[in-house]
Amino acid sequence: MKPLPLQGVRVLDISQVMAGPYACMLLGDMGADVIKIEPPGTGDQTRGSMGFKMKGADSLGFLNMNRNKRSVTLDLKTEAGKEVLLRMARDADILIENYRPGALRRMGLGYDVLQAVNPRLVYTSISGFGQSGPWADRPGFDLMAQAMSGVMSVTGYPDSPPVKAGVPVADIGCALFAVYATLSAYIGARNSGQGQYVDAALFDAAMAFSVWDVCDYWGTGKPPQPLGTSNKMTAPYQAMACSDGYFVMGANNQKLWIKLCELMGRTELLQDPRFSTIALRLANRQALQDELEKTFRTNTKDHWVQTLLDHGLPAGPILGYPEAFASEHAQVRGMRMEIDHPVEGKVPNIGFAVKLSGTPQQVRRHPPLLGEHNAEVLGELGLSADEQARLRAAGAFGP
Repeated sequence: MKPLPLQGVRVLDISQVMAGPYACMLLGDMGADVIKIEPPGTGDQTRGSMGFKMKGADSLGFLNMNRNKRSVTLDLKTEAGKEVLLRMARDADILIENYRPGALRRMGLGYDVLQAVNPRLVYTSISGFGQSGPWADRPGFDLMAQAMSGVMSVTGYPDSPPVKAGVPVADIGCALFAVYATLSAYIGARNSGQGQYVDAALFDAAMAFSVWDVCDYWGTGKPPQPLGTSNKMTAPYQAMACSDGYFVMGANNQKLWIKLCELMGRTELLQDPRFSTIALRLANRQALQDELEKTFRTNTKDHWVQTLLDHGLPAGPILGYPEAFASEHAQVRGMRMEIDHPVEGKVPNIGFAVKLSGTPQQVRRHPPLLGEHNAEVLGELGLSADEQARLRAAGAFGP
């Protein structure tokens, strides 16, 4: 097996909950040596409080965001704990943290301090609203980022109460942007010998995801509104009711629109002045849906999905997670895997979201037990038994 792309890259993961741990897991999946630094006693908050609790101490949420890592417990509020972290930073390539902005700096562990120890270090901070601006000090969570970035204003149906996206788009989006920026800075540091500070925010990530809606607003001057499953740029492109529920379909250009009308036996719609162009179909969106559903309601979702696909029109069923993961396609794509864990046995994990042909990702390490690798990592730092005893007595690793 060839070495993974990030083999030899050392990452210090000083983060909890979702965006930071997820970003670090992605780096670990690509081969990086990720050392998860956790508070003694409790560890990452999600060990015991995020999703279904396993028979051991850790939740399934934790176990799905922390594979391919080693765990070290450090009390960063003690001088001894800070001393160990600075020793670890000397040989690290990347540090990712998601404390409240300024918290590590006030503890004497800001970028300036660690950069002096290791000039090539890439130091990435993940927060709700970034390190600057009037909202920087606010607690930052996915819900607030979705609400304050505009994302919730276009989610749901017209005149419905506020609705957030069903998945944490700000958290996961920020993790992805953080990984892209961190690796870019790491490549730059390899070329120049100089690392840099990366400031990633859930708020910024959520706004970046809004490119279509924002362009619509800038172009028309009108704030976009929620449209359910419909699309702002074209119609029909949405969920449609049929005899046994709903399915999704699209006829999002003129060629497909003509094909759809012919396939449904509704060629009179091609002559209807309300629907002759995309712009007119958008302007008469509800009337268009009503007309199409008159025909769609005459048969089942399976019938219509297969019929449309057979004729080159995009369509698909609306699946819940049980059906999605059970689908043959998800199984072929490896989107559910099981990993071995010393306490839990076989643990389900979401599969790798991208596939590499030459160096496929591997689960090299189970999600770590709290402090599982203290001795191993301290030994790699070259700390003697006496030094470890001194640091332990000083509270570096907790009471």
